[in-house]
Amino acid sequence: MALLMMDLDNTLIDRDAAFREAVVAFLHEYDLPPGDLGWVMEVDGSGFTPRPAVAEAMNARFPGVDGRAVTRLLDDGGAGRVTLAPAVAAALRAIPWPKVIVTNGRTAQQHAKLVNSGLDRLADAWVISEEAGCRKPSPEIFQLAARRAGVPLDGAWMVGDSAGADVSGPAALGLTTVWVANGREWTERAYRPTHVAADIDAALALVANSGPAVSA
Repeated sequence: MALLMMDLDNTLIDRDAAFREAVVAFLHEYDLPPGDLGWVMEVDGSGFTPRPAVAEAMNARFPGVDGRAVTRLLDDGGAGRVTLAPAVAAALRAIPWPKVIVTNGRTAQQHAKLVNSGLDRLADAWVISEEAGCRKPSPEIFQLAARRAGVPLDGAWMVGDSAGADVSGPAALGLTTVWVANGREWTERAYRPTHVAADIDAALALVANSGPAVSA
């Protein structure tokens, strides 16, 4: 069976939705304009903006709020609000491949997401960039994922929503890649994914229907 590697944020779970809920609660708690939700989400950039830069921007925009409150919001990052769609959970259970979640981010926050969503019970292993000491798209993080799963990296698949993190690295290693579009168009010209899926449900269905490796 092939190794199935999967991204976490905005692939297996809707990280932006969870963070948005946390920001709404933050704005309400500190009596801040609800309209600032869009501003915070834009600054956050789906988690790709460096955390110190987000904190600096929020502290400047909300000078009346104790900076420690901003730190708490960003430390959690919506981890306490993440959920796993039942259809995604069912699809993961039905795929008998070794499954490893490969995610960039801070160890405490990403591990909390795994536990709170129940993905820690559905994956065979996971690799979080902070504890691993390497980040996607570095080949080392995918090689580490294979070692933790105890299977070869050759023939592995990587499913994720980030062109740079989830497609470029695995593609350079000759792996099969599935880019989760989430309503976007592919724009990179230097490389392309093996497959494009509209969403995570379509991506997992593609894996499940990919051939004999998924047979019971």
